Amino acid sequence: MYKIIILSLVLIVSGCTTSTNEEQVKANAVETSIVSLTSQQLKQAELQISLAETKTLHETIKVNGLVDVPPQNMVSVSFPLGGYLKKTHLLPGMSVKKGEVIGIMEDQSYVQLQQDYLVDKAKLDFLTADLQRQKELSDAEATSKKSYQQVLSDYKMTQVMVKSLEEKLKIIGIDPAQLTVTNISRTVSLRAPIDGFVTKINVNIGKYVNPADVLFELVNPDDIHAALNVFEKDMALIKKGMKGTVALSNHPTKLYEVEVLLATKNINEERTGLVHCHFENPSHDLLPGMFLNGSFDLAATASKVLPEESVVRFEGKEYVFIAKDSSHFEMAEVTTGTRQAGFVAIKPIVEMNWATTQFVTKNSYRLLGMLKNKAEEE
Repeated sequence: MYKIIILSLVLIVSGCTTSTNEEQVKANAVETSIVSLTSQQLKQAELQISLAETKTLHETIKVNGLVDVPPQNMVSVSFPLGGYLKKTHLLPGMSVKKGEVIGIMEDQSYVQLQQDYLVDKAKLDFLTADLQRQKELSDAEATSKKSYQQVLSDYKMTQVMVKSLEEKLKIIGIDPAQLTVTNISRTVSLRAPIDGFVTKINVNIGKYVNPADVLFELVNPDDIHAALNVFEKDMALIKKGMKGTVALSNHPTKLYEVEVLLATKNINEERTGLVHCHFENPSHDLLPGMFLNGSFDLAATASKVLPEESVVRFEGKEYVFIAKDSSHFEMAEVTTGTRQAGFVAIKPIVEMNWATTQFVTKNSYRLLGMLKNKAEEE
């Protein structure tokens, strides 16, 4: 019986002690979130105190990227048969017109190709006439069917050879219809396939190039667009037709209006997605490869805001200081939102009376330093 009474008393005393400890922890937590200043400290801190303001802020999506051109506006110029570059007048940055001669190629294989075509074409002309003659003889049973079939076979094979050689000539820019024995040439003109300007020159005069080698690279800037990187969390907010502004990284004051054409459906390793935008008023000072910074404004919302310097960061969280009276200030956790023109939208973790709550709006970090020094001393 005595043991039971003693055990009960121990449990009661233990429960009282635990309750007292919890209350003490809570009291200490409240105490460590409040900083008290003397009149001298207030003077040195140079604090400013005011109510939160209500402002309409545009939520903004920040983006970066570069000026780009679609694949159909970028051309790598090579020569299908290879050969030696005999002549070119191109320089990087030079503009060219579609069909303009941008180089002269030279090689004995061009002569051989023209020779083969003319020989086979002459043979085809002969076989055409011979086929007609053999057909007439075969119909009159003046010759064997085998002779006619042999000529027909030779005609069809030569016809195939002539057609394939025609296409090869067209690939290197020679018109088969204009080719005769008198104008066989060892050189061939290389022409620009698009309007644009030269971005790269990979050869020099006298160099032999293989069919797979790229001689020149051309770009047509008429259809340039902005290829912008958008963070994963913002991709769902980007819609086709949305308007935004971008600026060159080295000229941030000159803005260009853009419109979203499409957004990719995948996220890369850097957790961003690619958004392609059309320039509303493209300028010729925009060149492919230039770096861009920009933004898209979403719907405006009315929010309670404080100056950005009112908010302090500590251990990964954001806080503001509330003036309890003229010399006591409490640190309160908040969630921040849109930042614009030096103001930041705030949402307190705990509800507060916006009409009466005064916030420290200047030198908040001084209060944070005092508060943490106080906690370390204790």
